[in-house]
Amino acid sequence: MAGNSFGNLFSLTTFGESHGPALGGVIDGCPAGIQLDLDKIQLDLDRRKPGQSAIVTQRKEPDEVRFLSGLFEGKTTGTPIGFIIENTDQKSHDYSHIKDSFRPSHADYVYNQKYGFRDYRGGGRSSARETASRVVAGAIAKQFLKDIKIRAFVSSVGHITLDKPYTSLDIDLAEQNIVRCPDPQKAKQMEAFIKEVRKDGDTVGGTVTCVIENVPVGLGEPAFEKLHAELGKAMLSINAVKGFEYGSGFSGTVMRGSEHNDLYNPDGTTITNNSGGIQGGISNGMDIYFKVAFKPVATIMKAQPTIDNEGNAVEMHGKGRHDPCVVPRAVPIVEAMAALVLADYKLINQARNHNEI
Repeated sequence: MAGNSFGNLFSLTTFGESHGPALGGVIDGCPAGIQLDLDKIQLDLDRRKPGQSAIVTQRKEPDEVRFLSGLFEGKTTGTPIGFIIENTDQKSHDYSHIKDSFRPSHADYVYNQKYGFRDYRGGGRSSARETASRVVAGAIAKQFLKDIKIRAFVSSVGHITLDKPYTSLDIDLAEQNIVRCPDPQKAKQMEAFIKEVRKDGDTVGGTVTCVIENVPVGLGEPAFEKLHAELGKAMLSINAVKGFEYGSGFSGTVMRGSEHNDLYNPDGTTITNNSGGIQGGISNGMDIYFKVAFKPVATIMKAQPTIDNEGNAVEMHGKGRHDPCVVPRAVPIVEAMAALVLADYKLINQARNHNEI
């Protein structure tokens, strides 16, 4: 199975399954001498971990990261950073009912067809639990990036949408409620709706908006390594993601060029930011902002028709512990993947500038 690594110079390789002994990763290319705040790394893991509120899966995992290499006296050494996160609350018997059949809209069928074998316990490698390793790496990338500020928040759950521009919001308020929406009133509506959906044995999707501030001019490469393309790839690699748009996105299609163009100030900043901080695939120094769409979780607590390994029609009832809506826990994952992209491009810029000298 290929495709387990992300990044060029600042890279992450993850390993582990949902119900295996542990998850983990190896970060390569992180520069030496970075003083790491390990509490901040654990805080991001705590924001992603299961069991943190009444509206997420009730699997109880401490998700404590243990570093095996690459750190000495609190600083990075420049060598590969290896780490593990142990699984402690697996209930593999919850998945015995899907041993010989396929959950609709899951990776079960395609894994079985491609590899001829699959780990049916929680989806194995296809489980979103793999993203815990990304959050660790992203938290380290954030500390490498220093002055660049990366914050994400829930901007919609189902039909409940936060229709305000991010510039009019206090994004820090997102961490003050369990939905992670910076509008307290909308957050209450979203929470109530998620609980209603869960009570009905169903699931619902939503969107996460990410804002990146203090980005220097010049990150990104033409023509096949454009910054927005790499951000899109990063976001679309997250489980359950079905869409990505940056800047004006799809709303820009109904505007005229005279409305959409970002006119310059004398200092090179722009009056508007429909470009989303990226022009020609390269950061222009304005805020980068984008939105990520998450589908409803595929496992629902209702009977659904499906097929078994022999192609026979069978009925499946959802079991186990699952999120009725993934977006509150996806916020730190979106931030982490954005940080990995920017850390990689920062190193690429440094390498090319050094070569020019």
